[in-house]
Amino acid sequence: MDPEAVADVGRVPHGGTTDDDLLDFSANTNPERPDGVASVYEAAYGAATRYPSDDYDAFRTAAGEYLECEPRSVVPTAGGSEALRLAVEVTLDAGDDALLPRPSFGEYEREVRLQGAEPTFVAHDRLLRTDPGPYDLVVVCNPNNPTGDAYPRPALRTYAESCRDSDTFLLVDEAFLDFTDHRTLAGEPGVVVARSLTKMFGLPGLRAGMAVATGDLHERLDAARPAWGLSTPAADVGTYCLRQTGFVAETRERVRRERERLTDALDPAYDVWPSSAPFLLLGVGDRTVADVIDDARRDGIVLRDATTFRDLDSHVRVAVRRPAENDRLVDALLS
Repeated sequence: MDPEAVADVGRVPHGGTTDDDLLDFSANTNPERPDGVASVYEAAYGAATRYPSDDYDAFRTAAGEYLECEPRSVVPTAGGSEALRLAVEVTLDAGDDALLPRPSFGEYEREVRLQGAEPTFVAHDRLLRTDPGPYDLVVVCNPNNPTGDAYPRPALRTYAESCRDSDTFLLVDEAFLDFTDHRTLAGEPGVVVARSLTKMFGLPGLRAGMAVATGDLHERLDAARPAWGLSTPAADVGTYCLRQTGFVAETRERVRRERERLTDALDPAYDVWPSSAPFLLLGVGDRTVADVIDDARRDGIVLRDATTFRDLDSHVRVAVRRPAENDRLVDALLS
């Protein structure tokens, strides 16, 4: 991290509310959790009186099985955001150049600027058609947040090959890939994959995730990660969740079904963007974003103001939740 850059970099707005009286559609986390998680967390309490084993063998093994990659390529992190930070820290120096999608997750720009590097932006749906040669790092969000569209794996692998030919690192944020049928890019040479357990398993406060890379890139990530960066409860619950493949399949199907139902209900009152993710981006048309958000809040619902994303000025983002909750959202947005 570049000490000279830190003072000029601010925080990034995100969704989420701490008000339990409000129904939160602003954060894209699964409202369901796998059965048995609470017991695993409680059992980890006794072990929390000592430092966790810093090799995290059980977590890495479960992650390797889940992603179908070599467990030794997994680097445990305190959530996907730490995986992103590690990846940027070990690939960029002050003065380097990074290519970022727009609109997309605001933390990419923040992390690049904290390194003293310079971001360049390209439309997210044109990113894989760009020449990676002028850049030291390219970042891809798959599926893209907040638009929801996913990149086909063959196209990503072709672009990864172009990045290797150009000596450009590729960082692929797969925070929402669990909700799709697309396969991970974990294990692809020259690529860092960032993963989060927050979204699929509904545990954002647990802070569990991973970075995945091979060769020298993996060695850099593993050397740079903080000691004991994953707490004992996070490691144990994460290991358990990564083996709940039935829960993942059921969630994926529910989200697909409910996303289609929400799209049908909200279109044409809103400009609904096609999505493969557990959220929808809505253009509000002639209304103001502030009015749509305030009206929903009066109905006890929190929406994500998507105007904080680069290039968006008349959009909100809504999560895909349980059927009855989605019905409440539709009633609020169409009233």
